[in-house]
Amino acid sequence: MSTAHNESAPKQAVPHNPVRPEWLALREEPALEPGLPIVDAHHHLWEFPHKSYRTHDLLADIASGHDIRATVFVECKTHYDADAPAELASAGELRFALAESLDGQRRGAKTRVAAALVGNAELALGAEVGRVLDHLIDVGQGRLRGIRNIAVWHAQVRASAATPPAHLLLDATFRAGVAQLEPRGLSFDAWAIHTQLPELSDLAAALPQTRIVLNHVGGPLGLGPYRGHRDDVFAAWRRDVAELARRPNVFVKLGGFGMPLFGFDFERDAVPPDSASIAEKLRPYVETCIDVFSASRCMFESNFPVDKGSFGYGVMWNAYKRLAAGASDAEKRALFHDTAAHFYRLES
Repeated sequence: MSTAHNESAPKQAVPHNPVRPEWLALREEPALEPGLPIVDAHHHLWEFPHKSYRTHDLLADIASGHDIRATVFVECKTHYDADAPAELASAGELRFALAESLDGQRRGAKTRVAAALVGNAELALGAEVGRVLDHLIDVGQGRLRGIRNIAVWHAQVRASAATPPAHLLLDATFRAGVAQLEPRGLSFDAWAIHTQLPELSDLAAALPQTRIVLNHVGGPLGLGPYRGHRDDVFAAWRRDVAELARRPNVFVKLGGFGMPLFGFDFERDAVPPDSASIAEKLRPYVETCIDVFSASRCMFESNFPVDKGSFGYGVMWNAYKRLAAGASDAEKRALFHDTAAHFYRLES
């Protein structure tokens, strides 16, 4: 597999798969183990000119039958304050998420929507980001638990709409910004692809007191020059994710598999995939993460509505439950509830 970099090659962001309700309706399944408590460790809420996903949409998905006790809202650059200084504009997103959570309460939802918030702050400000973090903590009304700065970068593949610079995780000023999190009780949500895992491992070693959670199992690429080379990518990803797991301050989110960058192509079938076929494709990645991190540092996530273009919410949780079928009761509780509840400091 050739991985030669071409800095001048044009790159376009890989779009999310469009959500097709009529297609998703072709596949429904009753919930497996409906009494198993779940914290959805990663989802978005947004309102953009071309797409919307609000609390009522999430609750409609949750109505598929699984016991979703609470959810973690993760930044997605929605509802920024247009009239605020650029470094403080993301406070508007936290206010939006809090309002959406209140909407869930008004609807009488059993699920605590956005019980924890992961916001955005420009950590490349270095130590100066401290005042921004203090402002976001105040705006978050006790729910802000972490900060995410997307670091996804590749010379040939643009796997995210974000456009961070190369080697952001190694930048000294950026690291000075990350160092501001731990003293304020905040964690770092890291979204990086498989070619960047050594950089994240280096960051975790440099800041051992900072709790870090890797999003979407570290994005083993299955598109561009990596399409058709899944075994080679898996071997490289497995090696580097095992090294990352040696850092005790790092956790991992199991999910995001519906994004095009994984190259699973679930969306191309005439009908949505069933949970058994999803589980079969995801098993090597999920089992590897649980093996090297242990269930106490792994948490399942929906990544909705991003993954909704590939499969339904209820079917997805069934797939995860199939993957955990051989786990002990304690391990299942950790994977689906306790690890996320501990990491994001949620009440039981």
